[in-house]
Amino acid sequence: MPTIVGRGLDRLAPVHRATRGIDRRTVVRVGIVAAAAYAAWLAIGLFGRPYNFFDMKIYHGAVVWWASGHELYDFIAPTTTLGFTYPPFAALAMLPMAVVPVEAAGWVNAAGSIAALAVVLAALLRPIVDRLGWSLWFTVGIATSMSVAIEPVRETLGYGQVNLLLFALVMADLVGLRWRSRRGTHGRRTDGALLRFLYSGSWAGVGIGLATAVKLTPALFVVYLLVTRQWRAAATAVGTTIGVTLGTFALVGPESRAYFTGVLWQTERVGAADMTPNQSLAGLLARLYDSIETPGLLWLSFSVLILALGLSRAATARADGDELTAFTLVGLTANVISPISWTHHLVWVIPAIVVLADAAVRRHEASRGLTLRASQSSAYKGPPVNGLRPPIWYPTLTGLRHAVAAVGLYLLFLVSPIWPYEHQLPEVSHYQDGLFGALMENSLALALIVLVAALPWRPGAEPAFYTDRLARVPAVAGRR
Repeated sequence: MPTIVGRGLDRLAPVHRATRGIDRRTVVRVGIVAAAAYAAWLAIGLFGRPYNFFDMKIYHGAVVWWASGHELYDFIAPTTTLGFTYPPFAALAMLPMAVVPVEAAGWVNAAGSIAALAVVLAALLRPIVDRLGWSLWFTVGIATSMSVAIEPVRETLGYGQVNLLLFALVMADLVGLRWRSRRGTHGRRTDGALLRFLYSGSWAGVGIGLATAVKLTPALFVVYLLVTRQWRAAATAVGTTIGVTLGTFALVGPESRAYFTGVLWQTERVGAADMTPNQSLAGLLARLYDSIETPGLLWLSFSVLILALGLSRAATARADGDELTAFTLVGLTANVISPISWTHHLVWVIPAIVVLADAAVRRHEASRGLTLRASQSSAYKGPPVNGLRPPIWYPTLTGLRHAVAAVGLYLLFLVSPIWPYEHQLPEVSHYQDGLFGALMENSLALALIVLVAALPWRPGAEPAFYTDRLARVPAVAGRR
């Protein structure tokens, strides 16, 4: 018997050697991330809709039709009235998937989109976890799992959409602006021209330009760059869009002419404005008026107001040193004022949740510092100074409203209460379930408008000024 036990232990020796260097905490964290991913899968099944890569089937069918010699924009998906609505540059980018089955294309797109989301979250959360001393990979793993479960991401993945890829392109420019702002005294010293160019951030604007060439709504970021006088990034974005579009004209001229002279203006190809998944201002107004069409003058008036509000708040956020909130406000504003913003377009709620959560943590940290100083001053027994005694207590719940807002926003987009109250004219009125039903059907659109008007920014959290400019300020002040 001892001999048998000894042989068993000998067999386990390689396992012990292989696991000797593994930290127990790491194993626990991997288990937590796996549990979070499983919880996200359950949440998608509970709150999501049946997904079968519906949009991907349209894109795949269109490029297969095109590759076989037909006109791209003549394609109509079987059993539907829907065709290809993206610019021809997007069709060129999607053309390689014509050689693979549609299911494979859908799963490749889903995997790439989740990877892009994880990279974006790593870039957004890196300054926060560095400040708090958290593990980056563990935080990103939890955040990615939580993000996959909410309405915009699960709809993007389930329908085979490209919103997360476009989101990553735009956020890449935010990273480029970060690197450009630190290229002075804090710049990285690297070997190789390519790495030096990469870390210089001089390419910032390319992502916005490419995203605009695929979808027109990211063009609002160019307006933001112009408003905030980031001339180089704005010029890079415009040049990229124009260059890509002209290059597409050179390659596929007939399709480009068909798109810009006809398809672009055929709004009926996308869908009716009052459809429940259209959570833009136009969709909100159409449903409130219980009409298939949006009241044009009213929509235009409110859109101009929200555009001015969103851009002005974004510019102020950047001036106070929070470029992430500035980008988030621009993305949310684009969602609100676009004639059509399907729920899978609303990915800008992800950085909004990050901003709200970080604002809560920052305010709570600040209150802890003030509370400590107040407790130290409580030993003071002298007379009042100017009629006031030193404070002995400070509210420890500072930041609670931002934390509640972050949790509430996440839960709203997790549950997505619009679908139980989905209605379609002319068969069913949008007021079929009363005012509460109308409120639920428009809840995501209302949340976007509130975020544009009230999303807080964090002064100094994401410095947007170039370090070489900052370095000249003390020198000039000293000479004066």
